[in-house]
Amino acid sequence: MVEKVAICGCGGSGKSALARELGRRLDLPVTHLDMVYYDDEWNSLGQDEFVAIQRQLVAQERWVLDGNYALTMPVRFAAAAS
Repeated sequence: MVEKVAICGCGGSGKSALARELGRRLDLPVTHLDMVYYDDEWNSLGQDEFVAIQRQLVAQERWVLDGNYALTMPVRFAAAAS
């Protein structure tokens, strides 16, 4: 059974829609990284804090994460492959 999915792609490519559908079909919690990176006024987190939050997210047993954020792709890909 698939329990960890990292979704990346160009803006407007359907990452979030795919994440929602996979989450629904596989009964996995979904996190949209834009919702983590930006606050309600579109202010961004510092990179160290963003990396730390992603490390916490991927430490969970089951998840779907969608977003580009090249700096942290290795964090997500390594965790999804394990």
